[in-house]
Order: sequence, then C-alpha cells, then structure tokens
Amino acid sequence: MGRHKAFDEKEVLKKAMELFWKQGYEKTSLQDLVDHMGIHRRSIYDTFGDKRALFLMSLAYYEEMLTNDLVKLMNAGGPSKEAIREVFSFTLNTAEYYPKGCLAVNAAVELSLLDKEIAQISTELFKKTERVFRYLIMKGQTSGELSKEIDPDAMSRFLHNNLLGLRVLIKTNYTKEELESIVDLTLSVLN
Repeated sequence: MGRHKAFDEKEVLKKAMELFWKQGYEKTSLQDLVDHMGIHRRSIYDTFGDKRALFLMSLAYYEEMLTNDLVKLMNAGGPSKEAIREVFSFTLNTAEYYPKGCLAVNAAVELSLLDKEIAQISTELFKKTERVFRYLIMKGQTSGELSKEIDPDAMSRFLHNNLLGLRVLIKTNYTKEELESIVDLTLSVLN
C-alpha cells in the first residue's frame, strides 16, 4: 500500500514555480527547491520527476494561472481599450505580490536557445497573450470603439512586444510612474 502524501501538490508546485520565477532555472538548485517547497527530495522525485520536469510543470502551472487571469480580463465586459490597459496594469500590479517580471519571459531568455521544448512553451504563452489582444482589438472594432484601419494581428504583436518589454523593465529600477508613462504612450496608438 502506497504512502499518503502529506502535502498539497498544487501548493508545493506553486512554491516551485515562484522560486524558478524569482531565481531562474539554472540558479535554482534541488536543495533550494527542497527548502522552499517544504518537502523531501524523494517526494519531489516521486511526485514531479527531476528538476527539468518540475520546471516544465511549473511553466504549465504558470500558463494556467496566466490564462485564467487573461480570460477574466477578456470577459470583464467593459470597453476594449480599458481591457487592454488592464492587461498592462495587471502586469504592473502583480509585481507587488509575485516575483517581478514574467516566468515565460525569463524561461525564454534563459533557456530557449538551449531547449527547443521550452522555446515552444514560451512561444505558445506569448501567442496566447497576442490572441487576447487580437480578440480585444476586434471586439473594439466591432463596437466602433477602435478604428477598422487597425490591423488586429500587427497591433496585437506590437502591444505584446511592449508588454514583454514592460515585464523586463519591472525587474530593474524604473519607477512605477515611469512604467505607467510607457504604458500610456504604448496605448496611445489605439486613439
């Protein structure tokens, strides 16, 4: 008869995700994970596999969390410009209670040249965000809020590129006011 796990898998996975997010993959040792997750090394191997497998599960958890938040923003029902601004504001405000930046950006920068699977996962996360922007742009065009002259695909890539830059700058010493001014200028293209 197997032993009962004395921990919540989702909760310890969230802790692993946050540690990878804060420190990166290479800098995070298995001992760091043991200490931060509060479970034994053997439990990590038995439940999640090796460090790479745990990292991939952390990315999947992050994707689920991010997707849920983006879907809420998409379905909020307000004007499209306001919803697009909320995506940027969400990025600025989450730095207060999550590690700064974006786990997908960190993974892409640190590992995508070395690991094709992680490059693919990061790319798909980026494409999801672009699809959210595209949806909001098209919704705004349908309602008359946004010009039909806007190319939804090109604009969604532009907005996402700026969002990625914001996620990087959050990790530096830029002030919140400076970052908000970047958001204002970025979103001025929708006027």
